Amino acid sequence: MERVQKVISNLGYASRREAEKLIEDGKVYINDHKAMIGDKVKDSDIIKINGVILDKNKNDKVYYLLNKPRGVVSTVKDEKGRKTVIDLIESDKRIYPIGRLDYDTTGVLLLTNDGELTNLLLHPSNDIEKVYLAKIKGIIKGEDIYKLKTGVIIDDFKTSPCYVKLKSFNKKNNTSLVELRIHEGHNHQVKKMFEAIGFQVEKLTRLRFAFLDTNNLKPGEYRILTPKEVKKLYSLVK
Repeated sequence: MERVQKVISNLGYASRREAEKLIEDGKVYINDHKAMIGDKVKDSDIIKINGVILDKNKNDKVYYLLNKPRGVVSTVKDEKGRKTVIDLIESDKRIYPIGRLDYDTTGVLLLTNDGELTNLLLHPSNDIEKVYLAKIKGIIKGEDIYKLKTGVIIDDFKTSPCYVKLKSFNKKNNTSLVELRIHEGHNHQVKKMFEAIGFQVEKLTRLRFAFLDTNNLKPGEYRILTPKEVKKLYSLVK
């Protein structure tokens, strides 16, 4: 038996968080009884969402890699009517992004309807590496890089040690290009890390998520992950 929100997520109907919201809103029923978060279901149980029976035999999972452009939000819907990453992908499945990139951040973003893989990749204990290239205002120095490498305080916690490398700097424009490789995924983490040592991020790109990059993909373009790539993602967390 599995928790009902996990079943909904694994079948690709919604992410785990979205499934929990559906349950909290009273839109999920198990055998005609209103579901509660944490309820467990067995194969013979009937799950209804908004009055429609969930097809537990349908398990068509899809996986996309998007080169997210600037000016697009990493959500399924946006209350302000802005373009979302879902609008960029032609799919008849209920897909959602694995994690988020800020509105003005570009680069690698994975989207899927595989709730199990999503939860595994986002869980902090699995240490999935994310590589970023940040253009910052100012010329960063060795002592600043050391602070980033050893961890800085943001939102009342200290970031984990990470790889940091100065790629280049431009004295005329007073900017630096810095590569970071982190294993965490806190909200606005990279920007806040630089803010913690006195620098403002002007441009941020995620170059890689795990082993996946956006090579040969222009901003706004996407591709379907190969079965081998999906299997490799699962191997990182199991």
